[in-house]
Formats: sequence, structure tokens, C-alpha cells
Amino acid sequence: MAASASGLGGYLAGRLRAKWDVPGDESYFRDSAHGFLAWAVATIVSAALLTSAASSMVGTAVKAGATIAGTAAGAAGATGAAATSTLTDKADPAGYFVDMMFRGSRPPESGTDPAAMRAETIGIMNNAAQTGDLNAGDKSYLAQLVARRTGLSQSESEQRVNQVTAAAKSTADALESKARSAAETGRKTTLYLALWVFISLLTGAFCAAVAATIGGRQRDAWLPKSP
Repeated sequence: MAASASGLGGYLAGRLRAKWDVPGDESYFRDSAHGFLAWAVATIVSAALLTSAASSMVGTAVKAGATIAGTAAGAAGATGAAATSTLTDKADPAGYFVDMMFRGSRPPESGTDPAAMRAETIGIMNNAAQTGDLNAGDKSYLAQLVARRTGLSQSESEQRVNQVTAAAKSTADALESKARSAAETGRKTTLYLALWVFISLLTGAFCAAVAATIGGRQRDAWLPKSP
């Protein structure tokens, strides 16, 4: 498309010009310059139009997103603080592994607060995710919480904590690997796109310049000299 459009523009620039009473080399240079300028003007106009259209689309999307976000925020505010707290807990990536850690068929010990215990455990898991490891003190404390919440023995609780933390670390590593792979794919795609856009522009400029010289030669050969 770049070669065809630029070639057509360059050919018209050379074909429609007035006939010059100049040497062949000078005529060739002028036709090449006219073709290149035709390509440059078309490229600038296309870039301006595409930029304007993209800006308009982005602005419309932002306005629509703001409207939807405002509506959603109003609806969320109407549900109350309890519902908001519940949604926040469910959105926490550590919540799934905390629920896995506290699974059990036996009733918890009396006097335990499941909500407070879960929130504390989520904080410990998030800290372990940030530091990259769960220290021995936190691991022992989590085992005590699991024992109180599920009724398991201390050794069984420690084993469950080890299993869940290992599963959480494995999932985090898999997600990180997937994110790095996606970022690398995006980087390569952007690189290839930029390279081919550059090649396309060079091809268009070359075709416009060559087609302008062809059109100019035909203008000089087929039509009488202009007064």
C-alpha cells in the first residue's frame, strides 16, 4: 500500500508539472524532489489525521470509562462498608491461599474471631510475597492460627502451612514468568512494527521519487513545450 500510494502520488507530481527547458540531469533532480515532497506532504497529512482520530477515540473512551466508573462508585457506596470490605478481601490475591489454609471439617476453638484471623493471615502472606520468603516466626505463628481455626494438631498445621506457602510461591513464580513472557512478546512486537513502518516509509519515498521521474519523462516526451 505504501509503495502503490506513494508511487501514484509521485507519478502525478511529475506528470502534471510544466515542461522545463533544463538539462536532463536537472530535470531528473527536480522530478525526484517533487516526488519526494509529494510523499512527505502525504505522510505528514496522514500522520496528522491518524493522530487526531486516535486522540478523539481515546478521549471518547476516557469519558465513557469515567461515566461507568462514577456509576459503579455510586452503586458501591450504596451497598455499605460491609460489602466493600468483602469485595476487597475477595480481590486480594492472598485470600484464596488463606482460605485453603483454614479449610477443615472440625469446628474452630472457642473465642476465635475468623474474620480478624483471616485478615491477619492475609497481611502475613502479603508480606511474605513482597519479601520473597516466609520467616520461621511467621510460619510458626500461622501454624498456631491454623490449629486454632481448624482444630488440627500443631504438626498437621505446620505441614499445611508449608504446603500452602509452597503453592502460593509456585503460583507467584508462574504469574511472574507469564508476565515476563508477555512483556518480551510485546517488546518484540513493538520492535518489529517500528522496523516495518520504517521500511514502509523508505519504500514509499523511493517509489514516489522514481515514479515522479517516470511521469516527468512522459510529460516531456508526449506533450508540447509549454509557452
